[in-house]
Amino acid sequence: MNNQELREIIKESVREVLKEERLALYEILTPYATQKERDDIQKRFGSPEKYDEDQFVDMTDWIKE
Repeated sequence: MNNQELREIIKESVREVLKEERLALYEILTPYATQKERDDIQKRFGSPEKYDEDQFVDMTDWIKE
């Protein structure tokens, strides 16, 4: 195994660990909602499929820059 192959293996391993840790962070930061709370939210705001598309902003480009 040469140095370049070893570097690639290490890079990929670090990427995997960072991805796992980022997902764990998302889970920690996402608030828990009981079924009763979810039902209340559904009753108040309805289903996302019924929302008006014009009220949304596509922020994909904002994140890329």
